[in-house]
Amino acid sequence: MRRGLAERVNRLAAWLILLFLVAPALVAIPVSLTPKAFLSMPQGEYSLRHFIHLFTSPAWLSSFWQSAVIATCATILATLVGTLAAIGLWRISSRASEVVRAFLLLPLIIPPIISAMAFYRLWIPLKLLDSYAGLILAHTILAAPMVLITVSASLANFDPRLEQASRNLGASMPTTLWRVILPSIRPGIYGGAIFAFILSWDEVVVALFISKFSVYTLPRRMWNGIRENTDPTVAAAAVVLIAATLVAYFIYDIAQRRRAAGRIDERSNDQ
Repeated sequence: MRRGLAERVNRLAAWLILLFLVAPALVAIPVSLTPKAFLSMPQGEYSLRHFIHLFTSPAWLSSFWQSAVIATCATILATLVGTLAAIGLWRISSRASEVVRAFLLLPLIIPPIISAMAFYRLWIPLKLLDSYAGLILAHTILAAPMVLITVSASLANFDPRLEQASRNLGASMPTTLWRVILPSIRPGIYGGAIFAFILSWDEVVVALFISKFSVYTLPRRMWNGIRENTDPTVAAAAVVLIAATLVAYFIYDIAQRRRAAGRIDERSNDQ
């Protein structure tokens, strides 16, 4: 009886904490449906005019496209770099590799404003300011540690005997990497890629520093929309971002569940 009461209290506390964390983001949903031309809560009347403006405005559509291109390219590069770095550090597995790992994780620890200033100073002589290449490289550097963490977590559960068996059977290291290691750590790679995409898609601090006219990402347009004219289209864009994030999370969750179900089927077949 006491255990049942404790479980209900824990469940209630978990829901309250979840509501406390999510509630600020959910405010964007009713604000996006206001019929008024400024940020406000709807009072009896609802309108989709701001969503229509979001998907018909050339400026907003351009920002959507630019953010999608930058996030996709940064995700591909960050996934490649983060995965190879994680495998390399896992193979070396020494005190020096742990120092290198800590160094590679620095972009997650350093405050974004400091990273933005560093990118600004570095990109000036390289002539990468206000360019796709500059933002893609910056987002790759910021997102690669996320991939490094998720892939390292998958490698922690990888059985090294599988690699040894592959090598003993005559497979080369590239073949072992492609046919044995990468399929085994696929969930970590997918998870890191999703986190990298979300990080690049939502990033605004670095974009404010190193982009100006040629590149105008969606988070930057939302920032300027709030600061200059409190356009409710910003709330509509926020709702779209929340929806995209939830879709990405559910895709990852479904992939994880299918993989877990596949493992259970394999074990039952072995028995």
